[in-house]
Amino acid sequence: MEHSMSENSCQLCAVERLTFEPPPIYCTPCGAHIKRNAMYYTMGAGDARHYFCIPCYNEARGDTIVVDGTAIPKARLEKKKNDEETEEWWVQCDKCEAWQHQICALFNGRRNDGGQAEYTCPNCYIQEVESGECKPLPQSAVLGAKDLPRTILSDQIELRLFRRLKQEREERARLHGKSFDEVPGAEALVVRVVSSVDKKLNVKQWFLEIFQEENYPTEFPYKSKAILLFQKIEGVEVFLFGMYVQEFGSDAQFPNQRCVCLSHLDSVKYFRPDIETVTGEALHTFVYHEILIGYLEYCKKRGFTSFYIWACPPIKGEDNILYCHPEILKTPKSDELREWYLAMLRKAAKENIVVDLTNLYDHFFLTTGECKAKVTAARLPYFDGDYWPGAAEDLIYQMRQEEDGSKQNKEGTTKKTITKRALKATGQSDLSGSASKDLLLMHKLGETICSLKEDFILVHLQHACTHCCCTGTLFWLTYLYRIGCYEAEQKCEERERHPSNRREKHALYPVEITDVPVDTKDKDEILESEFFDNRQAFLSLCQGNHYQYDTMRRAKHSSMMVLYHLHNPTAHAFVTTCNICHLDIETGQGWRCEVCLDYDVCNSCFQKDGGIDHPHKLTNHPSMANRDAQNKEARKIRVQQLRKMLDLLVHASQCCSALCQDPDCRKVKGLFRHGIQCKTHASGGCVLCKKMWYLLQLHARACKESDCHVPRCRDLKEHLRRLQQQSDSRRRAAVMEMMRQRAAEVASNAG
Repeated sequence: MEHSMSENSCQLCAVERLTFEPPPIYCTPCGAHIKRNAMYYTMGAGDARHYFCIPCYNEARGDTIVVDGTAIPKARLEKKKNDEETEEWWVQCDKCEAWQHQICALFNGRRNDGGQAEYTCPNCYIQEVESGECKPLPQSAVLGAKDLPRTILSDQIELRLFRRLKQEREERARLHGKSFDEVPGAEALVVRVVSSVDKKLNVKQWFLEIFQEENYPTEFPYKSKAILLFQKIEGVEVFLFGMYVQEFGSDAQFPNQRCVCLSHLDSVKYFRPDIETVTGEALHTFVYHEILIGYLEYCKKRGFTSFYIWACPPIKGEDNILYCHPEILKTPKSDELREWYLAMLRKAAKENIVVDLTNLYDHFFLTTGECKAKVTAARLPYFDGDYWPGAAEDLIYQMRQEEDGSKQNKEGTTKKTITKRALKATGQSDLSGSASKDLLLMHKLGETICSLKEDFILVHLQHACTHCCCTGTLFWLTYLYRIGCYEAEQKCEERERHPSNRREKHALYPVEITDVPVDTKDKDEILESEFFDNRQAFLSLCQGNHYQYDTMRRAKHSSMMVLYHLHNPTAHAFVTTCNICHLDIETGQGWRCEVCLDYDVCNSCFQKDGGIDHPHKLTNHPSMANRDAQNKEARKIRVQQLRKMLDLLVHASQCCSALCQDPDCRKVKGLFRHGIQCKTHASGGCVLCKKMWYLLQLHARACKESDCHVPRCRDLKEHLRRLQQQSDSRRRAAVMEMMRQRAAEVASNAG
């Protein structure tokens, strides 16, 4: 599409005004999506901002509305219409004085040293290089995806990916009768693990109550990882593909032991070249499949036994990882997405990475063949954000209401008790009320997911026992048995032995499984990232800063900013303020104490007294250019400094001594007191409150203590939990709507 140039147009794209896609707004109490042009109430700013839909506002009787246990006066709320538009930002060239969109110019506003950095537009830069006025910048001038830390996992995936791409290109060249260099190939690809952190998943209370006599775990430790793919396109690295996984190792208790869950996966269709492989699939599909197969191979080698995939398409209007996809990009239906995963798994099976493939329903809800495993919800792996744990909690709530007689099924009261015969038929030896609730829950869950069972994919990476579905040292002949199951088999009556209900019986002999490691210990180091430690944090970063992927130009700029945040983990998010005048200090425009963790002075205050009032030496803040030169070392120092601040936060919250010898402890306690007394707060623009609020949020995201003494930790964790719960609920609701539509289609076809 061509545009005529005017004096008000961008000198690079010839377009005058471009607006961003408005980020989605959700009601804080109920999680409902506030539609475009709808009215709503709001207060606060940034992560501390709350939204209220009109129904929630009206339902709150009186003059206050409660959020996270805090009553907020309605008088403080501002009524607004969801019709705001944000125009793309502009920047002016210091040479030719032409105005351009920052996105067109790939301008990074975070690197603008106090607004004093000189900006040369691409046109002027090319002229200067061609005339010999300046030399081209080396590629190392800006840190990219290759400069991100490498891990064993990223190296293994890259090694496999590059090997397979070379093989695919050779096959394509032979097919077309050309040399290797004459056919196009995928180049400049980088795979990196940007987050690898230990987490704990708390089991929901109502579910725990059913299994309180069985010592069901109250929590499951796991490692969350974010794996990204970048490709350099037209000289700019673009974030194309990402996935989040949950690894439950050998230290996790049953039923999560040695399980991996693919929690989120997302991509944008900007991959180059846009061609097909010899098998007819798109080359970008081939690459994404190879990344997944490489990860499966890595999991298998580490000793994980099962891999779970929920083939759930993104909800309309929401994104999995990458914010704001192109409008022309069609959202896949569940059967298309499922087939995409199955095609990948069939490739992995050919390499013996996958040994068996089934689904959650057939494996856990049915008793087939010689499987003697009990049908119980206690066997279902319990993952963070997965479909069934949330659905189970909803069903238990319904069962409780039915038991209390407060809610009746419109079609008749649901049967609340299960007969002893039904319990025994499912392998239940316990005939108590809890067992009855367990079976009723499994029955209801089974009804819920049965029509969509193929979407809940279960991948076996190791051989499983035919008798109990577990792994270990096996006995083999047509079927596999663990030692304990083999011994139980020998005690059975002759007709029940393998193969059951047949006269001819097979002898079993031992085969030791030696290629499964004793433990699944991760040899890679912990990688913390404020914005990638969970999907919601990254989406919030992108939505709040308009890092969109709906066009190639925006994808390039957004990817550049994502890399900037990854290379500068505390940049901008933690605004540096002067300890004397309390004003913000722009990059390169202040002085920092070499001893105190958080003492900074702006240039103006330093010029007035030269730091005489401070006992330690002050050094000038490095400019962005100097910081980039020493970036790797600087990044380590900044991360260590931030960790010390977070440790200090915990210390100060527990320290009861008024005469604590740590001067920084007294300083943090002073910030605590300020937060209690301040009338402006972070939402009103208080610099000190903003600083403390940022640290409290960072702490809450990483804190695993259920009884933490850090102020607001419990509230913030509850806030994050509620956001995740609302997102999961919307996802489940979309699945239920899909099920209703399928049922309606089946009914109409039958009619």
